[in-house]
Amino acid sequence: MHVLGICDRGADRDAVERVCDRLVDRLEREGRVGVVRYDATIADGTAVHDSTTVGGDVSYELGADGDWAASGTGLGVGDALDRLATGCAYAVVVGVEDLRHPTVVVGTDDADGEGNVIAAVDEPGDLDPDAVAAELESREPHETLHSLVDRVKRSSKADQAGAIATFTGRVRAKDDADDARTQYLEFEKYEGVADERMAALEADLEARDGVLEVELYHRTGVVEDGEDIVFVVVLAGHREEAFRTVEDGIDRLKDEVPLFKKEVTVEDEFWVHERS
Repeated sequence: MHVLGICDRGADRDAVERVCDRLVDRLEREGRVGVVRYDATIADGTAVHDSTTVGGDVSYELGADGDWAASGTGLGVGDALDRLATGCAYAVVVGVEDLRHPTVVVGTDDADGEGNVIAAVDEPGDLDPDAVAAELESREPHETLHSLVDRVKRSSKADQAGAIATFTGRVRAKDDADDARTQYLEFEKYEGVADERMAALEADLEARDGVLEVELYHRTGVVEDGEDIVFVVVLAGHREEAFRTVEDGIDRLKDEVPLFKKEVTVEDEFWVHERS
């Protein structure tokens, strides 16, 4: 699922909603869209922090037909995105500044290219929805373990499957009790090459006897203490090949896919490959 943020820089609410409507209409041509709205004015003192924001009022609705909606103070935007990821091709998040996902700013044309901003407009009529959609498709999607498992379950080969095995890698705060606590890891990928290697590795693993589908996903950018980094999901005929392929998949991903990791602790920061 691709995630797009919309935030305002002095625009009125009507302008933001019109931009949202135009973008949702465009994205719905490609697939189902979930809309997530965050109202920081209802916050209970919790700091606003990108897609894990809690403490305000978060509502989300699924699909163009508005078939259901949910809301509640304390519900995180990240929680809403995780729930939408299994049923939507896109999510549009309205009202979160500094979202870690691609964002459209309404109310100024000076912010384009700033941080994760992919478009900035003074007025809704200045927006080019096709250009935004194309740029969004080129960015990293939001995936969860559940969304990847759901994808392999929909495989045309699922009738032959007797097993789904998974691996989740997460940010470890400490190796030992006395270590300085890791605040976050930051990952960068060798553009183009990393994606090609990942696709080639998936294809190679899927060519094994008894293996039906393989999904590999590794986040880039900042991943905080306790958050998930990487997923391996294998759909197979039997558990033996499923478990074996999951283990080989994570080992080969770490060895063959060019990803660079910076570790930031409470005391220091460093690129891990420079210390190995």
